[in-house]
Amino acid sequence: MPTLTRLFLILAVGMFLSGAAHAERVFILHEAGTPQEDYAARRLSAALTSAGHTVLPERAGCDRVVRLVVDAKQQTPEAFAIVPTGQDITITGGDRRGLIYGSLTLVEMLGNGAELAHIPATAEKPRLAFRGLKFNLPWETYRPSSALDQHDATVRDLKFWEAFLDMMVENRFNVISLWNLNPYTYMVRPRNFPEASPWTEAEQAEWRQLFSGIFRLAKERGLDTYLVPWNIFVSRQFAEAHGVARENFYPHYYVDGDTSELVRRYVRESVTQVLEEYPDLDGFGISHGEGMGGMTPLERQEWVDDVLLAGMLNADRRSKLIHRVPFSSGKTSGPGASTEVESMTRAAMERLGNRFDGPIWVEMKFNWSHAHSTPKLVKVHGGKLGDTYFSPPPTNYKVVWMARNEDFFALRWGVPDFIREHIALNGAADHVGGYFVGSECYIPALDYFTALDASVDWKWAFQRQWLFYKLWGRLLYDPATPDAVFQGEFKRRYGAKGDHLLQAYALASATQLRLNSLYDTRWDFTLYGEGFLALQGETTKYISVDALISQPTLDPDYVSVADWVEAVQHGEPFAPHRVTPPELADLLERDNREALRLVESVDVGTNASLRYEVADVQTWANLGLHLAAKVRGAVALETFRRTGDVEQKRAAIEHLRRALAAWDEVVRITRPLYRDMRLTHYNHNFFVPNNDNLFHWARIRAEVAEDVAIAERATKAD
Repeated sequence: MPTLTRLFLILAVGMFLSGAAHAERVFILHEAGTPQEDYAARRLSAALTSAGHTVLPERAGCDRVVRLVVDAKQQTPEAFAIVPTGQDITITGGDRRGLIYGSLTLVEMLGNGAELAHIPATAEKPRLAFRGLKFNLPWETYRPSSALDQHDATVRDLKFWEAFLDMMVENRFNVISLWNLNPYTYMVRPRNFPEASPWTEAEQAEWRQLFSGIFRLAKERGLDTYLVPWNIFVSRQFAEAHGVARENFYPHYYVDGDTSELVRRYVRESVTQVLEEYPDLDGFGISHGEGMGGMTPLERQEWVDDVLLAGMLNADRRSKLIHRVPFSSGKTSGPGASTEVESMTRAAMERLGNRFDGPIWVEMKFNWSHAHSTPKLVKVHGGKLGDTYFSPPPTNYKVVWMARNEDFFALRWGVPDFIREHIALNGAADHVGGYFVGSECYIPALDYFTALDASVDWKWAFQRQWLFYKLWGRLLYDPATPDAVFQGEFKRRYGAKGDHLLQAYALASATQLRLNSLYDTRWDFTLYGEGFLALQGETTKYISVDALISQPTLDPDYVSVADWVEAVQHGEPFAPHRVTPPELADLLERDNREALRLVESVDVGTNASLRYEVADVQTWANLGLHLAAKVRGAVALETFRRTGDVEQKRAAIEHLRRALAAWDEVVRITRPLYRDMRLTHYNHNFFVPNNDNLFHWARIRAEVAEDVAIAERATKAD
């Protein structure tokens, strides 16, 4: 966007008036009967009315015309321009998706108090073509858990989906992907295998209404929709009727593959039937992992080709494809990247040519399951990634990074510069098409967090995390989007009391990024950042001071406690760009004390929503102070063990007591605001479904206090 145009937009965002200074009669000129244009006009009409204007059904007698125009010659796909001329405001989109974005930009301006007579000329275009959310459905979930089951009723409510998809398009996401072990059972009654369905006709009709409704709502908002199943899974009824796939159904997932012809036919025909019966569904994603134990990577790829891809290509229409890359080079679901498997997968994708609409989107997990760590690509699921998929440049596919969040579900998060840096480092190459954002162990539907018995301005869980979605969506569309846009939303919600909240969040919730950069992670349960829990053995529990000392770092520029203490002992300095534990502790102390200062004078009054916003800043900040003191304590404790210096032992005890005090402040802040929350990965043996999985910071206080006891019992190592 030109600098002057961006300045005008910032000024518009900064206008906060109680209503329109001059009420006008407005006519919206658009192509009625087109779902996307009708949606844009409907959102504009509501915003104009809310701002005090009158929307007329006919042009006669109007003061101003808002024209909605699609013109691929003037604008590129998904781009838009808002041009005020005289008494007209013309919104031109390069396609209907761009037209929606332009219309919602005007809606945003009106919501922030802008007058129709002073709407600034604005133009924007997307940086990345694929901007998706990952959403796991709560039935036949990948991880059997009450934390996921509890969302069942919420996710069956189309009102929830209407709000969720509104949020997506407002933030310029353009892909919603629905993940499920075996979605076919819910969507169709297989023509040749009716025994696979557990539903009555009425129940099947309810499921059909739900999925048709989701896809319809997405389509009118310009969103692409994908189903992403795992493999190889069938319904329990099908397995029992035919004596096949004896464990390939919910709740099992680490099981051997059943490649019998009957299973192949059932899945292949189900894929075809789903595409034919749901015309608003855009495509499928394919997986090479769970339910395929005992199969080599080549056998898995051949099964995908013969069943899933063949089922898609057999449908009476074209569709789109997400091709997840394999993460295993053996016969298990365990990780193991290899050049051989990468070459095989690339060849398989290239053989598909252009048989699917658009590029094939090749999904790779950025830093495994914990993308909110370092913006440097250290690993994908399976290990370090080679350049096989990128060199030579691909012609029929593009990579989309999966930015998984398994680290914060309750606390609000927002570090805009982290996302900007992430895109700058990983989104610039021609072979990169975009990003997914989402979780495996969390569904943003039911609000099972809020304990305060007061009126808040959200109903569903995703609405609590509005800043997270706004930052990722808007910055994936345009990384140059200024902070004024996000600060403007705080201003709209809370007036002058929200003036410093964006800056406070950027400082305080960076604690999450620093913890994950310091503490190496792999798959889902290996870290839960906001809870300071990590997988140790087969149980996820609080990260003890000993675990912090011994754990390698994820970010190669960070230095672990053990490596730092050893280097100091031997007088071996690290390169200046490396972040040492003392430097990390100082950064945490500096930023989190500043975050606390920024919110200390905010009078939340009776505004419960603002109380939560401020409390989350305070919680992150105290978690950051906890980590700072813990790191200092860990350095002192490891130094004592190596040297026997009793002053270091005393220092370790004192630092860890400060860490405990900061944790107690977290408990004080959160106990009245947050319920005990169900997690899929707390106190959990990951081979056994577990329903006794409640978490609250108060519940693990004794484990935190044990750090002090560890230091008090410490002796010099032999």
